[in-house]
Amino acid sequence: MRLSRRQTLGAIAAPMIVPSSVFGRNAPSNRVTIGAIGVGRISRVHDMKEIHKHADAQIVAVCDVDTKRLGAGMQLVDDRYAASTGKPYSGTRGHSDYRELLAAKDIDAVLISTPDHQHAPLAVHAVRAGKHVYLQKPASLTIAEGRRMADEVKQSGRILQIGSQQRGQDPWPQFHRACELVRNGRIGRLKHVEIGLPGDPSGPEAPRMPIPSNLDYDAWLGTTPEVYYTETRVHPQNSFEDRPGWLRMEQFGAGMITGWGAHHVDIAHWGMDMEHSGPVEIWGSAEFPKSGLWNVHGPFETHARYANGVTMTISGALPNGVKFIGDKGWVFVQRTGAVSSSDPSKPADVPLTASDPGILDSVIGPNEVRLYKAPEQHRNWLDAILKGVPVSAPAEIGHRACSTCLLHHIAMKTGRRLKWDPVSERFIGDDAANAMLNRPQRAKYAI
Repeated sequence: MRLSRRQTLGAIAAPMIVPSSVFGRNAPSNRVTIGAIGVGRISRVHDMKEIHKHADAQIVAVCDVDTKRLGAGMQLVDDRYAASTGKPYSGTRGHSDYRELLAAKDIDAVLISTPDHQHAPLAVHAVRAGKHVYLQKPASLTIAEGRRMADEVKQSGRILQIGSQQRGQDPWPQFHRACELVRNGRIGRLKHVEIGLPGDPSGPEAPRMPIPSNLDYDAWLGTTPEVYYTETRVHPQNSFEDRPGWLRMEQFGAGMITGWGAHHVDIAHWGMDMEHSGPVEIWGSAEFPKSGLWNVHGPFETHARYANGVTMTISGALPNGVKFIGDKGWVFVQRTGAVSSSDPSKPADVPLTASDPGILDSVIGPNEVRLYKAPEQHRNWLDAILKGVPVSAPAEIGHRACSTCLLHHIAMKTGRRLKWDPVSERFIGDDAANAMLNRPQRAKYAI
């Protein structure tokens, strides 16, 4: 079949820059040119959507291993710029191979909005290519991958922002407020943190299906082992709204413990002043499906202890959010909205509560701890590229949040008490647990 321009893959055409009428005073030299890698659900409703709000950024290319999604992503971007100019626009390039996109000299930065197992490898390849990166959480599939990613970012000098949007003032400033209250002793000495996560149901049996002609399934699997194709394992072919099946597959992620846990553990670490470390002891248990294709954890409760004596409990039975408990009171913080309509949790009405309402009225003094106040995460990332300001969730912090979640997952899988060295990032005296810090990678896609 002959492909149209919109279907042509890997095309490296001369860049078509959006007319100045779209961007006002922002000349092309003052704009961040962006390639979007992965243009499915989260990219469409969140990452590309946020970038499109800013006149000093332009998406010039998109990439996806599914040509249906690739074409839809190109159309989405074209339509946005056509609406801005009032004139037809068809300048967005399409790539089926991320390596071709990374080789393009007119691209300054990339959005990585792929399934979890692709996050760290693509981020490593992107910074090696000299691109700045906005990386969806969780940071990595394994702790070893995350460490490699954080180290490569540091060596590259590129700017990487983890999509930990609970750190930004938009849309949920309550998390920053809660952490400042805790860091400044408004609940006394911090003793314990409770984290509640939404759950994922088990899934159906899913027989082998023919691989759609529009999907490069081998590239989609990436570093992970070859397994048969079935739509329930990958993403819906005719919808961008439904949560994809890979979110419930251990081959591609750990389930809610990293999927949503990366957000809440990051906030817990922020309030605990443990952003660059992790626990020293982890234990707990979980139920796992005994049938069906989906195999991530079901009901669970895990615990951790940190070197400063603070303990943590993470459970699907707790309210969705983060509760800081001190010797003089507590504060509980949660979201008031969803990133996408298919988020598996009902948004709360009250963002921030406390054991004493007076805690919430407390004023942070000029000589007290003032945490970095950043705008929305994508805006903060663009400002870091254009103005040199810090990002609120750099690679190391994102790695530490993700690695802590993965430690809780390993505790679920082993069912025993584990001792952890957060400096060497190794388990103490447990070779079997250390073997779970990494996974073999298919050579074709390895980092």
